[in-house]
Amino acid sequence: MWTREYLKTRAKAVLKVAYWKAFLVSIVLLLAGADGGGSSGGRSNNRYTNHGFDPFGQPGGEFTLYPSIIIIFITIAAAFILYRILIGYALEVGGRRFFKQATQQDINMSYLGYAFKGERYLDIIKTMLYRGVLNFLWYLLLIIPGIVKSYAYSMVPYILADNPNIGYSRAVQLSNQMTEGHKFDMFVLDLSFIGWYLLGVLLFFIGTLFVRPYEDATKAELYLVLRQNALDNGYCTADELFMANPI
Repeated sequence: MWTREYLKTRAKAVLKVAYWKAFLVSIVLLLAGADGGGSSGGRSNNRYTNHGFDPFGQPGGEFTLYPSIIIIFITIAAAFILYRILIGYALEVGGRRFFKQATQQDINMSYLGYAFKGERYLDIIKTMLYRGVLNFLWYLLLIIPGIVKSYAYSMVPYILADNPNIGYSRAVQLSNQMTEGHKFDMFVLDLSFIGWYLLGVLLFFIGTLFVRPYEDATKAELYLVLRQNALDNGYCTADELFMANPI
């Protein structure tokens, strides 16, 4: 059974020799899955409509303004979704591979481009999209089941970092098996970083960026432990995850 102290101690050992490279990869990971900004235009428009002021100088122009805002919002949202699917997913898997390999002192930032090569790309995009749709559907059902399933599917990028062609259903199945009985401990592990992030917030929010490599390195250590458990329990083989002959 793993402990938070064990994972974090090993993560710190990796960061001692590769912190700044890990920092840059963590920034890429953050950008690959960054949250979109919210819209606050509604309230400011009321200042003009309440006084009968048309920002375009035309009666009733405020009614033509709202569809324009909606179209712009939809366009930006669609662009973000496409970016997340076509680029973000691949960068996420490459970043997870970097941290996974860094645990073995294989520190190479070229792993960021790992998912863009050959047949890996389409298989990775398909699997990550499948995971994203499943997560979305569970969150539509209820928040708590959505959170639980997000932990259940959290190992998918790491599994793809080992074997990008494993198949979308098999990757999700194996992630479910790996995290079985560990989800609450994973939740507590996430909570253990809150203090560091609060400290980062006090440093004008910039400090939170320096916590990310610590968290990412710790999660890579967690994957190694869960992967070994899966091997020991017969959920998968070393060949299936290309452990004998890494690609």
